[in-house]
Amino acid sequence: MTDLPYGRGGSPLQNLIERGHSSTMLSALRCGAGLDTGDIYIKQPLSLHGSAEEIFLRADGVIEQMIEQIVREEPIATPQRGDPVLFSRRTPAMSNLASCPEGDLSSWYDQIRMLDAEGYPHAFLEAHGIRLEFRRVSMRSDGLHADVKIMPIPPN
Repeated sequence: MTDLPYGRGGSPLQNLIERGHSSTMLSALRCGAGLDTGDIYIKQPLSLHGSAEEIFLRADGVIEQMIEQIVREEPIATPQRGDPVLFSRRTPAMSNLASCPEGDLSSWYDQIRMLDAEGYPHAFLEAHGIRLEFRRVSMRSDGLHADVKIMPIPPN
């Protein structure tokens, strides 16, 4: 989900949003010896607006078109050009909203939306033995609106 060689590695969607990108390229590549190092068949643009779930659904449609194009046109893969930029895989602890800059609603919005897909550790806050997990965020003129799940902090 990156314009390779930019963004090799883990958690591409979250790393892109965290770095302020509003769009990216989906890269269809040949598997190589290293992670995301293979030659590129084709690239297609993808908007990063909306929740992670919405972005993944959009990506599914683009990927389907890319597969059809590869089957139909049989493009020749070309080596990646440029200096690689590596992304690290995010940890669940990185979903803590306490790490966002103080008073920065845009950071909170991005943190919540980029983790709002099945299988991701949702954005959260913990206080007084309680964990609040945030989903389905929207930015409105009066602030952020989101669904919040409130539960005791699970024991380790």
